[in-house]
Amino acid sequence: MSTPYQVLLLSPGSPDLATSPFGPFVLHACRTLDEAAEALQTQTYDAVLLDLQSPSGAAALLGWSGLSRAALDSAVLAVLQTPTPAHCLKLVQRGVRDILSPSDLQPDVLGRCLRLAIERKQLDDTARRAYSIDLSTGLPNRQQLQEHMTHLLALREREPAAMALIALQLDGMGAVEASMGVEAANVLRRKLAVRLRASLRASDVVASLGGDLFCVLLAWIDAQEDAERVARKLLQTVSQPYLVAGQTLPLSARLGVAQYPAHGKEARALLSRALGQVSGDGISRQLRGAAANDEVPPAAD
Repeated sequence: MSTPYQVLLLSPGSPDLATSPFGPFVLHACRTLDEAAEALQTQTYDAVLLDLQSPSGAAALLGWSGLSRAALDSAVLAVLQTPTPAHCLKLVQRGVRDILSPSDLQPDVLGRCLRLAIERKQLDDTARRAYSIDLSTGLPNRQQLQEHMTHLLALREREPAAMALIALQLDGMGAVEASMGVEAANVLRRKLAVRLRASLRASDVVASLGGDLFCVLLAWIDAQEDAERVARKLLQTVSQPYLVAGQTLPLSARLGVAQYPAHGKEARALLSRALGQVSGDGISRQLRGAAANDEVPPAAD
C-alpha cells in the first residue's frame, strides 16, 4: 500500500475519499484559516484544501497571512463560488495550484484534483531543485536565493520583522584554482560552505553565487547591530586556514550587509546593496579591524 497523502481540510463537510483510486488520503480537519495557519506550523501536508464558498471567500484567502507558507510547502487548492478572473489570477500568482467549483467536491472528482495537484507540486519542486543548486557546493544558487527572499519578503509585509543579507567575497580563491586546479578549489568552497552553515541558525540560508561569492540570509534579526555581529563572526570563521590536499590554505574575505526594511523591500535591491558594499569595501575594513582584535583559535579543516 502506498503512503497516504496528508491533506489539511478546511470545509463545513468532510468528503468521503476512502475509496478514491487516486489516494489513499488522510484528512486533517480545521475550522478557520487561523487554525490552518497553526496546523501548518506544526506539520507538513501534501495538500491544503480550503473550501471558502462565501461571497468574500476569495478576498479572505488573498488576505490570509498563511497563504505564502502553505503554498511553499503544500499543493494548495481553493473551492470558491464564482470567483472573478482577477481573483483567480491573483491566487495563482500567490501559489494556489487549482481553483475548484463546489461541484468538484464530488469524491471521484476531488480525489483526482488533489492527486494531480500534489503530483504537479512535487514535479515543480524537483525541477526547481535541479536548476537552483550550485553543483560545486550543494548550496542554493542566486536564483534560489532570490526566490526564497521574495517569499520571505512577502511574508514580512504581513508579519513585520527585520532581516538582513550578508554578502561575502573571498580573496585567494582564484590563486588556489590557478595553482592547485578546479577540484581543489571546489573542495575549498565546500569546506567554506560547511563552516558557514555550522555558524548559523537552521532558519538562515547560505547560498553560493558562483566563484568566490557567497551570501547569507538572516531570516530575522532583533536589532540592526545583530547583522554586523553575525557578519563579524562569519568573517572570523571563514578567515581561519583550510587544509586541502595536504596544504594549509589561508583565505580572507570582504563583506557587505543589507538590511530589511532600512535598505530596501525587494530581493534585487537588497542583493544589489550587499554586493555593492563588497565591491566598495565599505563595511569590510571596519569588520576586519574589529575581527583582528578578537582572539580566534587557528583552524585547518
